[in-house]
Amino acid sequence: MYLPSFSTALADSAFPFNWIHDAMRLFVMYLAAFFTAIPPAIEVQGGSNSSGEYLIGLGIGDVTGPVVETNMMGYAFLPQTDTGLHMRQRSRAFIIADASNPSERVLFINSDICMGDTGIRRTILSSLQSLYGDLYTHANTALVGTHAHSGVGGYLENLLPQVTSLGYVNETAAAIVSGTLKAIVDAHNSLVPGNIKLGNTTLLNANRNRSPSAYLANPEWERAMYEENQDTTVTVLGFENADGDATGLLSFFPVHGTSLYENNTLVSGDNKGMAAWMYESYIEPSSMPGNNSFVAGFVQSNVGDTTPNTLGAYCESPGKPWDGQPCEFEHSTCGNRTEDCHGRGPGFHISDFESNRMIGQAQFEATRTVMENSNMTAVSGSVKSVHVYLDMTTYTFTLPNGTLARTCPAALGYSFAGGTTDGPGAFDFIQGDNSSSQNPFWEVVKRFITPAPSEEQIACHYPKPILLNSGYNHRPYDWSPGTVDVQMLRVGQFVILVMPGELTTMAGRRMRDALRARLIAEGVLDDRAYVVIAGPANTYGHYVTTPEEYSVQRYEGASTIFGPATLDAYINKYSELVPYLATNSTGVPSSIAPPPEQTSKAISLQTSVLVDNPPIFKHFGDVLADVESGIYHVGDTVAVRFVGANPRNNLRLEGTFLTVDRQMNDEWVVVRTDSHPSTTYQWNRTSKVLGTSTVDIRWTIEDGTPAGTYRITYHGDSKSLLGSISAFTGDSSPFTVG
Repeated sequence: MYLPSFSTALADSAFPFNWIHDAMRLFVMYLAAFFTAIPPAIEVQGGSNSSGEYLIGLGIGDVTGPVVETNMMGYAFLPQTDTGLHMRQRSRAFIIADASNPSERVLFINSDICMGDTGIRRTILSSLQSLYGDLYTHANTALVGTHAHSGVGGYLENLLPQVTSLGYVNETAAAIVSGTLKAIVDAHNSLVPGNIKLGNTTLLNANRNRSPSAYLANPEWERAMYEENQDTTVTVLGFENADGDATGLLSFFPVHGTSLYENNTLVSGDNKGMAAWMYESYIEPSSMPGNNSFVAGFVQSNVGDTTPNTLGAYCESPGKPWDGQPCEFEHSTCGNRTEDCHGRGPGFHISDFESNRMIGQAQFEATRTVMENSNMTAVSGSVKSVHVYLDMTTYTFTLPNGTLARTCPAALGYSFAGGTTDGPGAFDFIQGDNSSSQNPFWEVVKRFITPAPSEEQIACHYPKPILLNSGYNHRPYDWSPGTVDVQMLRVGQFVILVMPGELTTMAGRRMRDALRARLIAEGVLDDRAYVVIAGPANTYGHYVTTPEEYSVQRYEGASTIFGPATLDAYINKYSELVPYLATNSTGVPSSIAPPPEQTSKAISLQTSVLVDNPPIFKHFGDVLADVESGIYHVGDTVAVRFVGANPRNNLRLEGTFLTVDRQMNDEWVVVRTDSHPSTTYQWNRTSKVLGTSTVDIRWTIEDGTPAGTYRITYHGDSKSLLGSISAFTGDSSPFTVG
């Protein structure tokens, strides 16, 4: 479903808070009218399920924000401003309800965004309240990001992640909300009786630990329990209808969405978006992306210290003696510099896009192996959920050894600015250095950015040297979160720990083990209990390391914003909520108030599109550089340049900026869109003063492409000086694929 009027209304809105209320009211009315963790050693046993134990609904929606002139979310790298599109971002919604008691349900949203956000979730829930009353709530609705670092930025509610996007970007947030709501409504309307199955497998060479020196700080006895310093288990929840036909899946595996580096400026869903597209097109090869009924969600897990750059990190320093050598182990430096140390993906010698394809394909194939294995076990039992808000700035609790511990107001350490081997930092910051006096200049500068930390704050975060005391900076609005979402979802013996942050490998293992033990000890589940982690979700609370990893202060430790007791605090609070997942549980836990709304205070410095103009004697959509003559073959790239217009004029949600058309029976039939990884859409502003631009569209011909006559069509929208938006198209000359 394409909503041009909805997108245009959002783009024209001038006030960050009012647009949410007005646009959501418009969207709800539009919809109402349109639609009347477990260790790998624990094996999954085979079995069968009674027909239709659950009601299952699946949906998918386009959440792609402005694909040009907007900073991308993840690397926090100002020059990474998007210039086009590789693959559209999507939200995938999964609703599971108890067939005998449909009010007991969970809504799991897996979205190709970097992380879940408080403001986005608040707006979604408000709209769902208007549509469905109290059916979908804070307790049973989870917004989980795939942690793609190649998506559109500017949608998070707190100020710190808005810095590189020049503040809040209304269009990005609106696209995420509208596409997610579309996915949820489709899922709700498609609820049918069905069954759920569970399985797992081991996947090697698809992730790697990017902070191995920090991992080594964990106790030797604990490390000896595991073969790898990253989790290699792929856990799959498969959905089928009452006839036993597969209808969708959720696949959990930890690997950062950094297959595409910070020099990439084409919007994409990274490796998990690629895996989802691969599976959905494998099941429904004739369906256009986003129009599929089979929905495959590839979910992020304890991702904190994982990387898809499986070849390792190397120095890229031409002319230096360390060029081409592995980065220094403890600090990931090259000649004491951070900037030159870069991770290399499996397709490094070809392109970042090839690495992205390979890591996505590895997850797809592992998931397919599980789904097509007849030994998957049946999921059976109650559907339950629990949620509370937790103030992580002052949470005091008792550790298992009887001592008191507490969390701290948010602060980021020096190694945060050092970045990672996926995206190195700059200046003189390096990972794993607990010294705060490398450069006295920064001691002066940081006082102008955030308040100086008190002695209490310094002691609370020790041994982290505080660079940004963000928890004490509330002007013009909160820089970092203080209150986070604590949430668990249960479907039978399967429990999802929905986490408001990025847990490292060992932190995730401790979290899963502790909660599984508690579920069994409380009698909520028996030894079939299977626990997974999903995140970063709902609120972005940055990283969660073990206390031992925290002491090393690599990037992940420096980004554990609530201090060294963060992991233990989460284990304590989640454990307290376990009884509410019991089958006979009827109460709800007490909770503090939700975090204060920030969107109405949001600042946006992104300028709007003023006007589009074609060059003199040209029209929008005219071909400037046509396809080359001759016959094209598999592996060749077809390229066309058009007179363009700014794609921010119309996001074309549920639509496309391009098509590859094949001539069949004297008609042109669409065979590819901008959601296919074989196509790219690149926009270039040629004159800001005149408002002129070009669009380059490329299609790399895939294996299996039928011989025939094809063309490339550009779908654009131009803006006049008076503000009206006009659609246009442009066609290349026909060309032949042999």
